[in-house]
Amino acid sequence: MNTDNLQSRFYTLRHNRFFEIFVIAVIVFSALVIGAKTYEIPENILTLIGWMDIGITLFFLVEVSVRFMGEPIKRNFFKNAWNVFDTLIVVVSLIPIEDSELALVGRLIRIFRVLRMVSIVPELRLLLNSLFKALPQLGYVILLMFIIFYIYAAVGTSFFVSINPTLWGDISIAMLTLFRVMTFEDWTDVMYETMAVYPFSWIYYLTFIFLTTFAFLNMVIGIVVNVMEEEHAQEAKEQALADGEPTIQDLSNQIAELKEMLKSRAKSYNQEL
Repeated sequence: MNTDNLQSRFYTLRHNRFFEIFVIAVIVFSALVIGAKTYEIPENILTLIGWMDIGITLFFLVEVSVRFMGEPIKRNFFKNAWNVFDTLIVVVSLIPIEDSELALVGRLIRIFRVLRMVSIVPELRLLLNSLFKALPQLGYVILLMFIIFYIYAAVGTSFFVSINPTLWGDISIAMLTLFRVMTFEDWTDVMYETMAVYPFSWIYYLTFIFLTTFAFLNMVIGIVVNVMEEEHAQEAKEQALADGEPTIQDLSNQIAELKEMLKSRAKSYNQEL
């Protein structure tokens, strides 16, 4: 069996739907195994779980090797950040550090194996990539939200500190109280307490809730949805190119060529007349 034939078989296997479903099932089972270790269980079952964890780690090693061997151009495998993440998780999981001072690191690495679900499922990968690409735009919204929080916290500290120093003692505590108001966690108790002294303080809370919970959070949702739509459009465009379908630009170029052809023929016809 030559190398190209072997690579083709690995490529077919890595894109096999049943293989992907099986990998997802193993990742879910790995998460259940990690969760089982948090309970008080008999020693013999704990030993069995330890062997299952080793088996899962070896399976992940085989799975990453299959994906690497199935890559037509091997250096492109590590150009994908998710492939690098998967490889690091698997390699570090192979290091025997359970009985050393780095045992906590080993447990954390095994917990992060659940994140491999993102690299396997394209839809999850699209969601996470969209979130990362939306971060620059979200940064300005978060900055503006912080300014609103700071202004309202300063106002709340100035007026309400004598009513309840625990909630309005300083500006940082006041911001935590406002976060509680924004998440609707017993916020009416806070409002009614200040309304007993300042009857119109409800205006303070309602305007704050409108600006943060309704306006800004909807802006965040809108930004993420917009980026996701752009990602979907880009993915559809790449798929169309891969399938050989003409893009809008190709059609536009063809129309322009037809126009030029018609103009040249019309010019030739006029010259003949």
